[in-house]
Formats: sequence, C-alpha cells, structure tokens
Amino acid sequence: MKNFLLLSLSALLLVLNSCTSGQTQSIKTNLTPTEFDAKIKELPTAPIVDVRSPEEFAKGHIQNSININWNGDDFNYQTSKLDKTKPVLVYCLSGGRSAAAASQLRADGFAMVYELGGGMMKWRNANLPETTTNASASTGMTKPQFDLLLNTDKLLLIDFYADWCAPCKKMKPYLEEISKEMSDKVLVLRINADENAALCKELNVSDLPVLQLYKNKAMIWNNIGFIEKSEVVKKLK
Repeated sequence: MKNFLLLSLSALLLVLNSCTSGQTQSIKTNLTPTEFDAKIKELPTAPIVDVRSPEEFAKGHIQNSININWNGDDFNYQTSKLDKTKPVLVYCLSGGRSAAAASQLRADGFAMVYELGGGMMKWRNANLPETTTNASASTGMTKPQFDLLLNTDKLLLIDFYADWCAPCKKMKPYLEEISKEMSDKVLVLRINADENAALCKELNVSDLPVLQLYKNKAMIWNNIGFIEKSEVVKKLK
C-alpha cells in the first residue's frame, strides 16, 4: 500500500510538472501589433529595443524605444547592459532582424523576449503611434506622386525593397536584367520601403519584398516574398 501511494504521488508530481512546463512553453512571444502595444502598457519599465539602423530609427520608431543596431558592431555589448531577469521587447522593420536578435538574446540568457511580428510595417498598418528623432524627417514619395508613375503605356513592375532585406538583395540583379531585356514593354521601379514608410502604409505594403505589376494604372498582379526570375517573366508576357 505504501509503495502504491509513493507511486501515485510520483505520478501526480510528474503530471503537475508537465502542466507547469506546458504553460511556460505556451507563452506567446511573437506578438501582433495590438498585442505588442498592450504588452508595452502592461510592462511599462521593460526596455523596448529597436534593432534597426540609426537612420531607420530616426525616421520613425515606437515611443520610448532604444536603438541597438542588430547589424552594428556593439550589439552584444549594448544588450549586456540590460537586466536579463526582466522582460524585453524587440522589433525591426518587418520582423527578420528582430527574430534574429530575439534568438541571440534568449541564447544570452534573457528570461523573456517579446517580438513585434511584422515589425514597424505591420505597426504602421495598424495605425499605431510612432515618433521621430527629427521632426523634419522626410516621408518620401507621396501617393499622388506614386499615381503619376502609373501614367505609362508599358507594364510597370514595382519592387518594394529594403537595403538590409536578404531576399530583396537576391532579386535585385534579375530585376535589373528584366529592366534591360524587356525595356520595350516593361518599366521596373524599385521603391525603398525604409525611405517611403508613409507610401507603404497607404498602399498596404507591410511585408518585404513585394512585387506589384500594373497595366493601364490598375494592379494586375501582386507577390509577397521571394520569387524566381522565371516566374516573374511569365507574368510579363
């Protein structure tokens, strides 16, 4: 009987430990913009880390965030100054760099790291507030200016990209080839998302890279993410 009770107690402890572990693992750390905003309010003393470049940060960032460039030489040194026992929130433009930074922070022993899924592009599309370090920072191309670009009798292929975006870099060479090889019927326009944040928001461009194909001022094709040259050329024929 005593052995049975001991076994039952051990089984109960195992179940309780499993439940506790499951609860810990089920904590959501990749948050939507509204969830990220709520988490900021819930944790007012938690550092909000913008891992973009200083130039991107200056053009618009979440209020009270600090800029620690993921691609900078001192990322590990700067983050080592933060309290690893406290939650930290991280974001970038579209989520790629912040995901890498969050993984690094967890590997470095940070107890809880929350990420803004989709980054500032999703944040802006959700109409959540941001601030700048320079009141006169340029917002880039306006929607009326963009509309003027559609006035062409050729097909217009627009590439929304960023300099730091790996898939964007991979697509750039073949887009330049298409621009030359099909110049008789296709115009290729590349728009830097970092420099045209307001336009991207108005056009609902919240991921990178994005290709849009226009004919007679109307968008006839839209692609999100990396795509091979052969697939793009099919759409242009």
